[in-house]
Amino acid sequence: MDFSEQLQVFEKHNAVIIGISPDSPASHERFAEKHQLRILLLSDEKHEVAEPYGVWKLKRLYGKEYQGIERSTFLINPEGKLAQAWRRVKVNGHVDAVKRTLEALIQ
Repeated sequence: MDFSEQLQVFEKHNAVIIGISPDSPASHERFAEKHQLRILLLSDEKHEVAEPYGVWKLKRLYGKEYQGIERSTFLINPEGKLAQAWRRVKVNGHVDAVKRTLEALIQ
């Protein structure tokens, strides 16, 4: 939601924000409507993006193990190269860290 709120800042730098998860397109649509998201959400139900990026992981919760997404952010430069990766992202303050990094790379 923070990225939607800050979308104009990213667009000013010609950056595109894309959210990807294994949730279905219908689930994404409901989520986007509920939270008034303005970013593109893509469905990766077969983990074709998650696995190569190393974010489809074995997780543990209350002693149980399951496969799931490790919340991550990737900054890809105009040449398609990975410029920065943030793993195990915590929401608070994250959008600001991404903005600072983007702005530093542009200068």
